[in-house]
Amino acid sequence: MTWVQNYNPLGSMVTSGLVAAIPLFIILYMLGIKRAKGHVAAAFGLLSALLVSVFVYGMPAGLAVGSILNGAAYGIFPIIWIVVTAIWVYNMTVESGEFEIIKSSLAAITDDRRLQALFIAFAFGSFIEGTAGFGTPVAITAAMLVGLGFNPVYAAGICLIANTAPVAFGAIGIPVVVAAQVTNLDLMHVSQVVGRQLPFLSVFVPLWLVVTMSGWKGAMEVLPAVIVAGVCFAGTQFYTANYVNAYLPDITSAIVTIVGLLLFLKVWKPAKAWHFPDEEPSQGVVKCPYSTGQILRAWAPYLILAALVFLWADDKFVGLKNILVNIDKDLFILWPGLHNLVIKTTPVVPQDAAYAAKYSFNLLSAAGTAILFSGLISLAVIPNYGLSKAISCFFKTVKQLKWPILTIAMILGLAYIMNYSGMSSTMGLAFTATGSLFPFFSPILGWLGVFLTGSDTSANALFCGMQKTAAEQVGVDPYLTVAANSSGGVCGKMISPQSISVATAATGLVGEEGTIFRFTLGHSIAMVLLMACLTYAQAYWLSWMLP
Repeated sequence: MTWVQNYNPLGSMVTSGLVAAIPLFIILYMLGIKRAKGHVAAAFGLLSALLVSVFVYGMPAGLAVGSILNGAAYGIFPIIWIVVTAIWVYNMTVESGEFEIIKSSLAAITDDRRLQALFIAFAFGSFIEGTAGFGTPVAITAAMLVGLGFNPVYAAGICLIANTAPVAFGAIGIPVVVAAQVTNLDLMHVSQVVGRQLPFLSVFVPLWLVVTMSGWKGAMEVLPAVIVAGVCFAGTQFYTANYVNAYLPDITSAIVTIVGLLLFLKVWKPAKAWHFPDEEPSQGVVKCPYSTGQILRAWAPYLILAALVFLWADDKFVGLKNILVNIDKDLFILWPGLHNLVIKTTPVVPQDAAYAAKYSFNLLSAAGTAILFSGLISLAVIPNYGLSKAISCFFKTVKQLKWPILTIAMILGLAYIMNYSGMSSTMGLAFTATGSLFPFFSPILGWLGVFLTGSDTSANALFCGMQKTAAEQVGVDPYLTVAANSSGGVCGKMISPQSISVATAATGLVGEEGTIFRFTLGHSIAMVLLMACLTYAQAYWLSWMLP
């Protein structure tokens, strides 16, 4: 028997929207004020969502529980699969001693923590985001920074902030592709609008990172390198998104930034290297005691990882993704007791439509599987580290991540029940009631979606249809609001409980999710307000900026 969603159960869209947001308010309170552990905050948020869906929205309890279980399953695979395999590769390099060579090779380029953050968190993280997405870059880069000696809180927070710039074009452009698909808008046009919004934020992210680490005085000491990183990334992102395609902005931007920084640091160095106050004073750049062959061998797991993740995500050049997806296509289940039993209605969809609940066990095509294979292949180059040690390390990694696994599963369960009950749509519709001010709130809606789901792709799937409808109703360019959903959504990535769980798992801060949330919250709000002001201006006064 089917159940029809009701987006205004209390007769007032504002009141219904506030009630629908109760689970989010609870998570914000638990993380930001009570400083609760991530799994505790997630549990309270999930319980409140279950109660609201059943007793306010009238959702049958069986459907509510089924949606939670479906979301939890998606959290375990493929999301947690990415986190576990990424941390496993890192742990193998540490156990084998190869990470000491990586640290030495980076120290030979620069001993400055600010520049190391630009290289790893910003540039290398953007490359991984462009190829994989879905938590992979934060998992890898945060672990690497801690291994280099970074303060764990700063390692987690910096990687979350750095992950802002590339998110909209992550995983070979999937968020923008989904935005175009769910709205039937031209993909290249959506890409061009995002490419005329996000670079205005991306160009400042390197400065934002360095100021966060060392203050304005410390940032001015490495301002030339900060400018090189920001201009290289934002300029390439703008050009690729506008004149090449929607699939490559992150990859091209990251490569240009890495090369640009390497070349620049050959002719310029900061007057003195900066370390965190609780570290030993910097000894300056030292000569790397390892040979080129040893350095390449130490970096090989990450080079292999980047190459395989790119191949796994690519459906345009080599086409491996299409082959793997075709093999996996029959590995799915139609979630029992939920599939097509919930009916979505207008104005969320043009006409009544059954809400599918298809869980795909895409074992081969999942990004985590690419990382798994990269780790296995790396055994051929990691000295004195065989398969038995790798298997032992894998199980130790799973044990290490037991609380993040639980947290992510509950957060995805929360996201799914809010989607299937209609609570997420209620919040979206409440924003559309703002009339001519809607362009200002459009990025904030995307920000809310990413906070809720942990994914710019999911937020676009959730809200872009409403963004288009609302824009047409208030008389602004629908391409602008659809793009703003993605551009604003990236600012919510750093405060998403899912992302924070990944970051704390990678840095050994499990149980300190509230600390990381408070670290990133102010940055997230400031960034989304910048995007909101830009979108509002582009809707009316700066419309000439749009294609």
